[in-house]
Amino acid sequence: MPKISKILVVRNDKIGDFVLALPAIQAIKKAFPLVKITALVPNYTKEIASAFSWIDEVIIDSKKEDSKKALVQLIKEQSFDAVICFFSDRYNATLVRQAQIPIRVAPATKWVQILYTHTLRQRRSQSLKPEFEYNLDLANYFIDILGGQIRGDLEPMFHYSDEDLSNQLTKLAGLGIAKENKFCFIHPVTGGSSSTLMVDQWAALIVFLDSIDDFYFVITAGPNEAPISQAVVDAVKNKVSSVRLYDKNDGVADFMCSIATADLFIAGSTGPLHIAGALDIPTIGFYPKKRSATPLRWKTLNTEGRWLSLSPNEDESLLVNMDVARNFPVVESWYRNLTRKG
Repeated sequence: MPKISKILVVRNDKIGDFVLALPAIQAIKKAFPLVKITALVPNYTKEIASAFSWIDEVIIDSKKEDSKKALVQLIKEQSFDAVICFFSDRYNATLVRQAQIPIRVAPATKWVQILYTHTLRQRRSQSLKPEFEYNLDLANYFIDILGGQIRGDLEPMFHYSDEDLSNQLTKLAGLGIAKENKFCFIHPVTGGSSSTLMVDQWAALIVFLDSIDDFYFVITAGPNEAPISQAVVDAVKNKVSSVRLYDKNDGVADFMCSIATADLFIAGSTGPLHIAGALDIPTIGFYPKKRSATPLRWKTLNTEGRWLSLSPNEDESLLVNMDVARNFPVVESWYRNLTRKG
């Protein structure tokens, strides 16, 4: 095996999927601490990748066919020794092959697997384990191929100092979000392939949570999401003591630091939920009743006991039909246990 000095890691799709690849990327860097790790990501995950200390460099991928030729040339000029694609499709498979990276590793997926030098059959669609564990399995396979050794336990994905958090609280206060009580962040909009609750369901949950602790509710919104989040604020503003819309930040990195100030984060199975999990903020996630989107498969990166999943039952079928009140005893029990542990 030739000496490995430069590795490309590819996860150029959704925010949550990228976050769930972070433990695997950390494992690779730990196995090869002197190797330069470059991540190929879309622009909207660039700031997450840049904030992750186990990634040394970032290349932006627009995933547009008309700019693919230039991207191939850029990657080729980097002279990577190996690449691992945590997500494999025709675009990624042809991209890394055309870039002539000698060692190309990916999950064994349909016909495109023939374009890699090594593939691992995982059957992720069966959803038998968390996505981050599938990624770790692929990373360990990759490490073995390159002649490396798995080294030690994984460390926390991100860390903010007390000064960082204090500065962020000051910044939030400037937006009218003053932390008088515990922060409960709620992200009511879910993009991508997942689904979420209706405004009245979010409102019922918020009113219930207000009855079990002194929360300041921060209703978050990404680009073009403010109308729905504002509707949630309007639905509860006369029913809880403190609620505020938070739809203005200075990018993903700034939003991540705001999430790090939270005491509780609640959302559908979406990127912000997984960011909160990677920060080990206690999370409650709402998951649709779909085999491809099970709570087990899309479990957050929280440590044990700091993640609660809720899904529709057989009669409800869809999240929009869920009787959120039937989950209140479970939520309260989980939250009381969480606060007892400190």
